[in-house]
Amino acid sequence: MTTHSTTPAESRTGAELLDLARDTLTRYVSLPSAEAADAVVLWIAATHAQPAWAHAPRLVIRAPEKRCGKSRLLDVIEATCHNPFITVNSSSAAVYRSITEDPPTMLVDEADTIFGPKADGNEDLRGLLNAGHQRNRPAKRYDAAANRVESIPTFAMAALAGIGAMPDTIEDRAVIIRMRRRAPGETVAPFRHRRDRPALRAIAAQLTTWLRADLTTLEAAQPAMPVEDRAADTWEPLVIVADHAGHHWPARARTAVLALTANADDTTEQSIRLRLLTDCHTAFAHDTALPTNELLTRLKHDPEAPWPTYGPTGLTAAKLGTLLREYDIRSANIRFPDGTQAKGYHRTHFEDPWLRYCPNLPDSTSHPSQPSPPRSARDALTVWDGTSRPNPPPATPPRDVPTRPGKSSRPTSTSTGTPGTTGTPTPLRRVSGGAA
Repeated sequence: MTTHSTTPAESRTGAELLDLARDTLTRYVSLPSAEAADAVVLWIAATHAQPAWAHAPRLVIRAPEKRCGKSRLLDVIEATCHNPFITVNSSSAAVYRSITEDPPTMLVDEADTIFGPKADGNEDLRGLLNAGHQRNRPAKRYDAAANRVESIPTFAMAALAGIGAMPDTIEDRAVIIRMRRRAPGETVAPFRHRRDRPALRAIAAQLTTWLRADLTTLEAAQPAMPVEDRAADTWEPLVIVADHAGHHWPARARTAVLALTANADDTTEQSIRLRLLTDCHTAFAHDTALPTNELLTRLKHDPEAPWPTYGPTGLTAAKLGTLLREYDIRSANIRFPDGTQAKGYHRTHFEDPWLRYCPNLPDSTSHPSQPSPPRSARDALTVWDGTSRPNPPPATPPRDVPTRPGKSSRPTSTSTGTPGTTGTPTPLRRVSGGAA
């Protein structure tokens, strides 16, 4: 089945050309959402203007299982992108030498075999994929024959398809498409390389003609981005293409940015340190400080947390200190109001890391209080320097035992007319040298 358009190729606007590319893409591939389809179309278009970009976004196509359409999507991308370069059975040297000032579009199928636990011998390719996201990050190689160091360009857009997640260094620089198997009733047209690829290459040629005519304008563009930092770097070329096309594409591009970045945030696995920061927030609840042993007990109380099995004996005080030290959080000798001292952590030392690294944590006052352990109500804490023993709390005097300071222990005088006690004889005072 070949895609046709009623508008002559030479008179299509940028928006119409993107619409045609989207219709063609969704004819052959079942994508998880409309935003995902828009993102893929804009990424394909952006490959035709790579000399204009400061960053080369990756396109990660991942799925939980086989037969989710990853390879079919990569086939359509190969037919519509700029100068496709498939890395299957290519040496690292060949890949490096293929990247020029006008780079190809790298396509990596079964990328999980490059980054997975059984990957071997692909260090150079992994380095290229990590470094090539930003311009002016060349690889250095020594040429023994010429006795000089060479700078080899690495900047190139790349699409990677595989099962499961890619490394954080890749996904943090990528537009992520999560493929899934088609449900009953979801149908797509079969893609036949010999029959259907020529029509897709014609779309690629039109994209090249449209975008290459305005490289200077694209390079100077500074679009308003709905995200910041690295996400803005990654999505900026796609948004620039959408703004250049006009019509409904600027709004659709920004909707896709928000939808796919939110999805990435929801499904990205936290690092072990960030998980610890988050779980410590829950463990502290309303307490201003906790002994180390109590904090460990609360952390390991959650059966779904990694801490009960973190190491042979679970999370230990030493490992806890090592993980938290990266955030400048350290234990201290703390004197508690009940007079005891123990190594522990102040809540105030966590507040800055929580603000910086876990900004979406709810306020602690909204947490339901946990069952109060023996030391849960400690407050007004002071740091104990370990140089002196604490003053023990005053003992409560026993009942019926009079206190000595300021009062006589003798009975009071009896009232008039009341017979007194016989008393005891006055003891004789011994005088030295005489009779008693």
